[in-house]
Amino acid sequence: MAPKSQKQKSSGDRKNSKRSKPKPILPESEEAETLNMESMGHPEIYPLVLTTQTQEIFNCRIDEDVTDEQPYKLIKKEDIFADFQNRAAVSDFYPVRKVIQEYPGDELLVVYDKDFKYGLNFYLIGTEEGKENYLNPPEIAEEQEDYKEHIIEDLYVYRPPVSKPWVSLGSEKEIEEESVKESTKQITYMISRKRSKFGAPIKFSDQNASSVKDAYIECTAYPDGNFTLKQLEKDVGMQVVPKVKDTSTQTRWTYPKNATTQYYPREFSEEEKEIFGQSKTLSDFLNNVSISVEIALQQNEIMNTFVDDWKCLAEEESTFGDKTDTHLKEYQSFTDLHNLTEKMVTSVSWHPTIYGLIAVSVAVRLSLEERVHFSGKLLLQPSLILFWSFSDPIHPQLMLESPDDIFCFKFCPSDPNIIAGGCINGQIVMWDITAHADRIENIKTGGSRGKKATLKPMFLLEPDSNKEATYIRHCAVSSIENGHKKVITDIHWLPDTFEINRMGSVFENRSGICCQLVTCSADCTICFWDIRPQKALTPQSVEKKKEENIEIPFDVPSTFLHLDLSWKPLTKIKLSKGETSLDHCPTKLSLSEDSLCKSQDQVLLAQSKTVKAGEMNPYYNLEGGLANHLKPIEDFCTKFFVGTEEGGVIYTDWKMERDSETGRLMAKKPVNLYTVHDGAVHTVQRSPFYKDIVLTIGGWNVAIWKEGVTTGPLLQSSCAPKKYTAGHWSLTRPGVFYIGREDGYIDIWDLLEKTHEPAQSQNICITMITYIKPWTFSAKQQFIAIADYYGTLHILEIPWTLSHPSTNEVSSMNYYFEREVKHLEYIEQRKKIRDQEKKEMELELEKKKTKTYQKSKEQLEAELKMDYESYLELEKTTLINLGFLNVAEKMSFMDL
Repeated sequence: MAPKSQKQKSSGDRKNSKRSKPKPILPESEEAETLNMESMGHPEIYPLVLTTQTQEIFNCRIDEDVTDEQPYKLIKKEDIFADFQNRAAVSDFYPVRKVIQEYPGDELLVVYDKDFKYGLNFYLIGTEEGKENYLNPPEIAEEQEDYKEHIIEDLYVYRPPVSKPWVSLGSEKEIEEESVKESTKQITYMISRKRSKFGAPIKFSDQNASSVKDAYIECTAYPDGNFTLKQLEKDVGMQVVPKVKDTSTQTRWTYPKNATTQYYPREFSEEEKEIFGQSKTLSDFLNNVSISVEIALQQNEIMNTFVDDWKCLAEEESTFGDKTDTHLKEYQSFTDLHNLTEKMVTSVSWHPTIYGLIAVSVAVRLSLEERVHFSGKLLLQPSLILFWSFSDPIHPQLMLESPDDIFCFKFCPSDPNIIAGGCINGQIVMWDITAHADRIENIKTGGSRGKKATLKPMFLLEPDSNKEATYIRHCAVSSIENGHKKVITDIHWLPDTFEINRMGSVFENRSGICCQLVTCSADCTICFWDIRPQKALTPQSVEKKKEENIEIPFDVPSTFLHLDLSWKPLTKIKLSKGETSLDHCPTKLSLSEDSLCKSQDQVLLAQSKTVKAGEMNPYYNLEGGLANHLKPIEDFCTKFFVGTEEGGVIYTDWKMERDSETGRLMAKKPVNLYTVHDGAVHTVQRSPFYKDIVLTIGGWNVAIWKEGVTTGPLLQSSCAPKKYTAGHWSLTRPGVFYIGREDGYIDIWDLLEKTHEPAQSQNICITMITYIKPWTFSAKQQFIAIADYYGTLHILEIPWTLSHPSTNEVSSMNYYFEREVKHLEYIEQRKKIRDQEKKEMELELEKKKTKTYQKSKEQLEAELKMDYESYLELEKTTLINLGFLNVAEKMSFMDL
C-alpha cells in the first residue's frame, strides 16, 4: 500500500496531465518500436527532442555546453528520475523512461545531433556498449568507414538544402533604375510651447477668418481638370500561394423607395375541407404518425436535443484560453411599459433567496434646475422600486413606494423582507414586505427559499395578463432636519456580528440581527443609523405615536413605526480636507473585511436562524436585546475606503475623538488620501476572493488597491476612450471585473490575459450604462444585470470562459498582487535613494560656491597682480612686433 503523499501526488499528476494536454503516451512496446533506430542499424540509439527548458535543467545547452568539438553530455540517471517526479509526462525523457529504467549504468550519454541525422536535435545511447563505442570508437579502416558512411548517407540520411552564394546577372541594375526614389527634400517642423502655458485655462470664441491676420482658412480638395495621370506601365509581382478566393457584394443604393407586401393564407374551400376530412388516406396517416409525434414531443420535453455533447465532454479543457464563446448573451430585458415618464435605473439588487427575482430603483432623468422647475408635477408621480421576475417581463411583481426618487437600496442580510433605501432628498426609507413574501415566492419560475429553481424558456412561461400591480407603502422615513441634506449615494447594512456606539467603538451585537446602517451623501457626511429604539418602547408611547398621525393605512406594518419622521443618525462623520474648512464629498464606501456582505448560502442560514417555526420575527421586537450588557470587541479594524466626488480615494477611520480645545466629538483625519481618478468615483468594492483587495472606478480610469499598502494603487489604468459609469467584480473569477461606459459598451477586464487594457469590449445598449450587478444562478449558469439611462434592465448570460476559473487562478492572482506590492516597495526605495543623491549633489554645489566666495585678501591681491603682469607682458610684445619700440626703449620698458 503506497503512502498517502504518493497517492496525492499521483492524483495531482493526473490532473496536471489533463490540464496541460500532453502528447499521447504509447504503450511501452510501441514506444520502443517507434523511437528505436534499429531500422537504420543502430538499435542502441533513441532520438529525443530536448526543449530549451530541459537543456537548462541538465546543462546541455546548444553551442554552450554541447559544441561541435564536444557534442555529447553525460547525465546522471538519478537526475532524470528527479525530473520525472517534478514534471511527469511533460518531461522530454518520458517517452524513453523504460530504456532509462533498464539502463545498467549510473550515467547516460546524450549526443547533440546537429545535422538531424536521426531526425531530432538529440539522441540517447541506451546501452553501455554503445556508449563505450561512441566515447572510444574502434579503429576501422578508412576505406571501410568511407564506404559505410556513403551507403548510410545515400539510403537514410536527409540532406537539407544548402545555401549558395548569389551570382549577379545584371538584374540589380534594372531594379535600381525602375525603383522610386525621393527627389524632394523633406520638411521638418518643430512645434514648441512654454512650460508655463501647460494646463492653463483656454477660452474658445468664434472669429471671422478673413478679417483676422494669419487666421486659418479651409482649403478643400478639388479635382484638377488640367492634370491627368495615365498609367502606361505596371510592374506586377507574383508569388505562389494556395488558391484563395475573396468574394464580396455591395448593393448600390440609388434612391429610397417605400414598398409593402401583404400575404394572404391559402385556404381550402368548404367542399375541399369536407372531402379531405372524410378521406381514409388522411385518417390513416394521422393514426400512423400520432404515436411517433407523441414520442418525439416527450423526448424533447425530457432532454434538450440542442446540447452539444462534445462541448460538455471538454468543459474543463475549454475553460481557459478558448475564445470561441466569450461574449455576453442577451437572456431577457425588462422595461416598465405602464409608466411612460422618462426614467433611468439608479440601482439594481438581486433577491438574496428567491431565484429569478430582481429589484430595480428608477428616477426621473432631470437635472437639479429641471427638478425645481417641475417640482409640482413630480409630486404627483410615484417614486418606485420595481420587482421583476423572469416569468413576467411586462408586469412588475411588486412596487415599493417612496417619498422621493431612490438612488440606492439594499436587502437586509438577516431578513430579505426588510429593505432600506436612500432618497434624493437625503431621507432613508424602510420597507417590510413580509406580508407579500408568499406571493413573490410562488412565481412561475418555481423558486423557493430552500431549493434553487430551474429557469424555463420564455415561450413555456404563462404570465398572468390580468394581474394588477401591487403597491407597497414604506414603513418609516428618517427625519429631514437631522439626516442628510442632499442625495444619498451609497447605503450598506452592518453585519449581525457587531454594532457601534456614538464614539464609533465596536461591540458585540446584542440583538443577533442586522440592525445598523451606514450611508454617505453628497452633503459631505457619512452617517451611521440604528433601527432599534434608543429608549424602551411602552404601549402608551406606541398608541400616542399612532394618535399623532392623522391617518395610518391599514396595509402598512408597524415594524418601524417608532422611526417614522423621527429617525436620527447614531453618529455623523465629516471627512475634513485638513488646513481648509472644506470637506470631502463621499460618493461610495467599502467597509473593512469584517463588514463584508454575506453570500446567498449565508443569507439563507442567517434567515433560518432568525425566523424559526413558531417564533416571532425579531424585527417585531427590536427593543428586546437592548437590556444586554455591551461587550467590546478587541482588535477590530474600523478603517474603510471612501471614494469622493473629486476623484479621490480616502482610507480613514470611523472612530470619533474629542477635540482638545472644544471637547466636541470629531472624526479622525484620513489615514491616506490619493487622487488617481479624473472624475467622481462611482464604484468602491472589495474583491469576493481577497478581502484586502479593493476596486475603484471613476472618471476615465480604474485602480486596484491593497489594504495596508500606503504607497499607491497596485494597478492604475490609462484613460479610456469613453467615461466609465459603473463596475463590479466577477463573482466566480478572481481576475475578472466588468466596467460600463457612457456609450453603452461594457469593458471586460481579465488580469490573467491583459493588465493594461480590457480583454474585450461589447456593446449592450445605445445609451449610458448606470449599474452592473452579476448573479450566480447555479454552478453552470450565471447572469449579469446591466441597467441603462433609458430605464431598461438587460439580463445577459455570462459565458463559460468568464464564469469558470482555472484550477490555479486564485493563486496566480495572489502572486500577481504580491509582485505588484514588491514593485511599489522597490519604487519607493529608489525614490528615497534619488532624493538622497539629489541632496548630496546640492550640498556639493553649495560647498563649491562658498569656496569661490570665501577667499582671503592676500589671495585676491596676488591674483590681481598676476593679471596686471600678464597684461604688461602682452602690451610689450605687441609694441615690439609693431616696431614702435627701439632697443633703448626696450630696456627702459623692461626696467619699468
